[in-house]
Amino acid sequence: MSSENSPKPPAGVLERGICVLECFSEDNLRLSLRDLAERTGLDKATLLRLLGVFIKARMIHRYDDSSTYALGPALLHMGMLYRDTFDLGSRLQPVLRSIMEQTGETVALYVRSGEDRICLYRENTSREVRHHVEVGKRISLKDGGSSAHVLRAYTGGSTPLARSIHENGYAMTRSERVAEMASVAVPVFDADDTFIGALVVLGLASRHDDAAQLKAVEIARHELAQQGFRTTGPVAGKAKAES
Repeated sequence: MSSENSPKPPAGVLERGICVLECFSEDNLRLSLRDLAERTGLDKATLLRLLGVFIKARMIHRYDDSSTYALGPALLHMGMLYRDTFDLGSRLQPVLRSIMEQTGETVALYVRSGEDRICLYRENTSREVRHHVEVGKRISLKDGGSSAHVLRAYTGGSTPLARSIHENGYAMTRSERVAEMASVAVPVFDADDTFIGALVVLGLASRHDDAAQLKAVEIARHELAQQGFRTTGPVAGKAKAES
């Protein structure tokens, strides 16, 4: 990568550290020092100092045999604490499982993180042909999909489905992010009107038609209500979104 195309490195120490951690992804589990320099715009001396701190804190692991780096076990511990903080798992996992059993399709709960969405919980269908979702998977909001539209509608950002989502309470897409796949998502709020994320049901477009998607919305709303969740937001938030 030429210097002209290199990213501008963050100025603050904390921002630089975060920038390094965000270089890793599902497609880039291991990175070399050169890879990190190209992705962050930081010089190697600065990177080595930051990596040394992260390694000591077990947030980064260094493979001595290949001189590559990967995320460390401390981040997994923090991720589990994040999930436990919201105490959602014990309430949401049974909901997702019940929806999956009734619809026969994969069900997941996505939350927003910057300009990405992250799968926090999921129940994959046992059907041979399916869309498999992994917990922790990060997907850019700009890639689309019904859950991305719902997250943007309730957390800020432009989506052509905003008015429809606020009026109907769900978003439906077909082959928008993944060819031959259809999905429908509903917003999930806690009893105090706190927005949690988007619950999505995904299946093959050939079997997950409009009628099946609407049935999935009905099932999702019922199962969420059984655990004290809401699929409609505060009236003020709705009015603001539609103004």
